[in-house]
Amino acid sequence: MRLLDYIFPPRADELALRDVSLDTFLAHSAPRLVEYTRPGTVALLPFSHIAVRAALHEAKYHGSGYAFELLGAVLADYLRDIDEMRNKSTQLCLVPVPLGKKRLKERGYNQSEEILRSAIGILTEEDGICTYSLHPRLLARTRDTVSQVSLPRDEREGNMCGAFHCPLQIDEGEGGEAASIYIVLDDVITTGATLQAAVSALKKAGAKRIIPLALAH
Repeated sequence: MRLLDYIFPPRADELALRDVSLDTFLAHSAPRLVEYTRPGTVALLPFSHIAVRAALHEAKYHGSGYAFELLGAVLADYLRDIDEMRNKSTQLCLVPVPLGKKRLKERGYNQSEEILRSAIGILTEEDGICTYSLHPRLLARTRDTVSQVSLPRDEREGNMCGAFHCPLQIDEGEGGEAASIYIVLDDVITTGATLQAAVSALKKAGAKRIIPLALAH
């Protein structure tokens, strides 16, 4: 341990990330399709890995800049692949799952939004331009919900049902391929209830092409 650790004892998650390099963390990336939602959710990292859990906890509960950087780098890799495969006339819209007002006030940030910002920063620095646009207000919470972590699996869907709405109507134009792809991000998928509620709200507002995305499963 370092000398300062005796004066300011680090959290267990801080210690778990201390010697994790960016390249080491990127090696944990293993995108997989989780078929809990319609459409299925892409999950980028295994929650079972100690470094992944530590990064998610540090980002979510402590606003760690290093955790945002690590998770943003994994996300940037995935977004880069989507950008290469898309029709260049298609807009790429990034939508973080919103927090409730109470939780946002307590934390002062939305971890999904901050990780998206980190990914955009990485892509912009590498390419000089980023083709993704961030839409942190496209979805809103209709109410503060009980934390999904505190609920048994069979109660999570009911807890999230109707929890989001889209204040603006999305106009995709008439006919042909949808003009935009909406990538909606949550940190962890367990039952898929949160992301499914977000997808449903976007569809109701008029979005045609949606990719639900989770950092970990």
